[in-house]
Amino acid sequence: MGSNGRTKIPLVPLAKGSVLLPGVTLRIPVSNRPDLANLLSSLVDKPSKRDTNTITFGCVPLSSPFLSRDGQQLLEGTDSDSDRKEEYDSIDAGQARKEDLFRYGTVGKVIGVQRRAYSEPFLLVQGQQRFSIKKILRERPYFEADVFYHDESSEYPQAKFQENVADHTDSGIIDSGQSDAEVADLFQQLRQLSRELLTLLRLSSLLSAASSRLSPLVARKFELYISKTELAQAGKLADFMADVSDASFEEKLRILASLDVKERLGRVVEILARQAQHIKSSVKVTSVGSTSFPSSGMDISQIDPRERELLAKRAISGLSGMTPPGTAGRGNDDDKEPNEVDELQQKLQDAQLSPEARKVADKELKRLRKMNPANAEYGVCRTYLENLSEIPWTKVTEDQLGPDTLKRARKQLDEDHYGLERIKKRLLEYLAVLRLKQNTNLDVERQIGGLSRDLDSSAIGDVEKDVPLLSESDRVALETRLELLKSKRMTDKSPILLLVGPPGTGKTSLARSVAASLGRKFHRISLGGVRDEAEIRGHRRTYVAAMPGLVVNGLKKVGVANPVILLDEIDKVGGSNFQGDPSAAMLEVLDPEQNHTFTDHYINIPIDLSKVLFLATANSLETIPAPLLDRMETISLSGYTTVEKRHIAKQHLIPKQIRSNGLTDGQVSLSDEVIDKTITSYTRESGVRNLEREIGSICRHKAVQYADAGDADRLDDYNPVVSVDDLEEILGIERFEEEIAEKHGRPGVVTGLVAYSTGGQGSILFIEVADMPGNGRVQLTGKLGDVLKESVEVALTWVKAHSFELGLTHDPNEDIMKSRSLHVHCPSGAIPKDGPSAGLAHTVALISLFSNKPVPPQIAMTGEVSLRGRVMPVGGIKEKLIGAHRAGVKTVLLPDHNRKDVKEVPQEVKDGLEIVYVKHIWEGLRQIWPDAQWPGQHQMNFVESRL
Repeated sequence: MGSNGRTKIPLVPLAKGSVLLPGVTLRIPVSNRPDLANLLSSLVDKPSKRDTNTITFGCVPLSSPFLSRDGQQLLEGTDSDSDRKEEYDSIDAGQARKEDLFRYGTVGKVIGVQRRAYSEPFLLVQGQQRFSIKKILRERPYFEADVFYHDESSEYPQAKFQENVADHTDSGIIDSGQSDAEVADLFQQLRQLSRELLTLLRLSSLLSAASSRLSPLVARKFELYISKTELAQAGKLADFMADVSDASFEEKLRILASLDVKERLGRVVEILARQAQHIKSSVKVTSVGSTSFPSSGMDISQIDPRERELLAKRAISGLSGMTPPGTAGRGNDDDKEPNEVDELQQKLQDAQLSPEARKVADKELKRLRKMNPANAEYGVCRTYLENLSEIPWTKVTEDQLGPDTLKRARKQLDEDHYGLERIKKRLLEYLAVLRLKQNTNLDVERQIGGLSRDLDSSAIGDVEKDVPLLSESDRVALETRLELLKSKRMTDKSPILLLVGPPGTGKTSLARSVAASLGRKFHRISLGGVRDEAEIRGHRRTYVAAMPGLVVNGLKKVGVANPVILLDEIDKVGGSNFQGDPSAAMLEVLDPEQNHTFTDHYINIPIDLSKVLFLATANSLETIPAPLLDRMETISLSGYTTVEKRHIAKQHLIPKQIRSNGLTDGQVSLSDEVIDKTITSYTRESGVRNLEREIGSICRHKAVQYADAGDADRLDDYNPVVSVDDLEEILGIERFEEEIAEKHGRPGVVTGLVAYSTGGQGSILFIEVADMPGNGRVQLTGKLGDVLKESVEVALTWVKAHSFELGLTHDPNEDIMKSRSLHVHCPSGAIPKDGPSAGLAHTVALISLFSNKPVPPQIAMTGEVSLRGRVMPVGGIKEKLIGAHRAGVKTVLLPDHNRKDVKEVPQEVKDGLEIVYVKHIWEGLRQIWPDAQWPGQHQMNFVESRL
């Protein structure tokens, strides 16, 4: 780039009014510039022999409607200046066409990235060399053109400049020609005007306020640069002074197009002379003394871009508005720099604060204007106002509740989640209520508008339309009706839904689907481990580093007042401690009757949270305080059954893992048998996280096989099918063994039903009872819990009390356990077992043992018993029935009160099982041994026995 030449380079159109000259630095905004993003991506990714840290491209200004594209002449025409200006303002740099570009530009090198507070990021680009555009090669995705580089040193070589300077200073005559002498004269004029401008800048610093004083360091660097610049660098000095002067956009374009140094110097000298004369006319300056500057090395790149920007502001706006002492306040307000407090005030106006917030903000703004910026309280007050401006007081996301809203939401939820019908039904109800409220409010608003127009027109009467003036009584009646209509507006008090279920059941992802179906913004607040009340309610402003709470910060982040906020793991919130009670701080947040005036300690102004749809998740209800739980609508998510897991795996997990492991559809094939084997033998969980990991292992195994086949060029030999026999090789030996129903029955052995404490998995459980000579002792093994041990005691008591009716003893007073001992055992002794669901099975096992009648192995049962022989309802019916169906059970005895739970069981399971409901033990015995004769059969009419 250091010499003349023709080449192809990418181009970047500059923003309106911006011109980059060689030797100076410009900030180019990167927001809303897809062409700049595409260009930078291609330059960074392109392999090059050059230094990869150097990024260069052509910076081309937009052409002016008042100047020809080559910058040689001003345009005259019939259009007015305002029409031309409108035409120019309609051009956007990011969407510019080739007709909008100027014919000349500057090669720019990226020297950094800058981002200031509350502003968009910028690229810092330094001008290197002029070029002229010969032909635009393409416009999208970014401009690319055939250009010709122009190097000044080729026209005025360094040696020639040095010689001309010597001749000019010694004899006043330049032997090389009149043209070079004129260049030297113009250069001396430029230096003199630059020094004069610097002196006036210093004078401006003395006359103006302290906040606008020119930094001595900036002035010193400016001095050194002017004094050290030699004739060989005349063009660079001209470009720099043109950049910091008050030259118009058209003048800067003409300077950019001035390839001849003499022409460029003349134009810059004219601009500086005009500016100096304007300053002298504004301020009575009697004399300006130039200072002799020490000779020191200085290059233009040593002047910081921010200092150059400050210098330009002083030269353009500060000087033109400068007034002598005693006349301050009579300048043009438009020429002043934007004040930080004014910007903050504008942000507060744009935030549409509530009346209370507006009152507080105005008061704090007055304090801020009177405060010294060096005061520590200044920063605290400014930060508080910035937080006020960022809170969405009234900005909301408009709910698009049209005729297809419910259909679209139902489709969204069904695509994202299988099953979970209760939560889907509840969310669709919420959507339907929202839509009805919106329709009602629209009708009320129409009536209010019509009534308001009637009141306004009748207040003054309308002769043309024969509208008479209303009497006072009629007016009062209309106003009363108007107030009544306003009270009929329906407010949206969003419910607080609590999703309770085991880990991995999709509670968090369900909340995201809710936000997507509503078309609202989503924010997640993790409450796990929150121990400080101030994290919820915010800190008082008197504390150091005070900040708003999690709820207010969430609103600031989403930027609207009606998002969907997920309070994740609300059961993990800490209890009362020396830092307060975080769970108590949530009471106001989660109360629909209170949260429309939620007060954060930092903001200290009521904030309306009633439009927020809060969704909370928890694994257990035991650790949630009762007052907090009472404020939420609880929806339970039970663990997924094997059937549901199979559907989830086929619809979501397998396609996701195939893509994640670099494969495509059809390269891995899993049958239902393989999926069921993976679910039952390698996972035993409520959710699907471990199932997804196991499916990922299978996909990785097939990915290795596919890669090996591809490397060996034997893709035809690759088999995408995974068989059941392959699972042990891929996933290892089976972790969980499935219980299978016995083929033959034995006295004392009964098939029970169990739902594991982790949820989601049900299975059969064998209960074995053996007797031996002894003295009535009962031994329990199999890692039984306290509740299960009590079930055995209740069952044994009932059998002993009814041994005569059961035909087990010959005398009602005889103790059946007098000369024997019992051993009750549940296999899989390493697995803890507890719960009130095996009482019926224990009772039947004891009767089977004592009567020597085997229980048919195809019959399984569950239910608790009371001392009166009643069969009590139990939980986990859905999981237990699926486990029984999978184990080969044909008939299941259930408590009669569990009829309602069977409705949730998949139809394929209900079709494969005969479900018998029993209310009493005698009824159960009749179902198990229909042909048996009991001496106490008259008791089977459900008359309660004596205790």
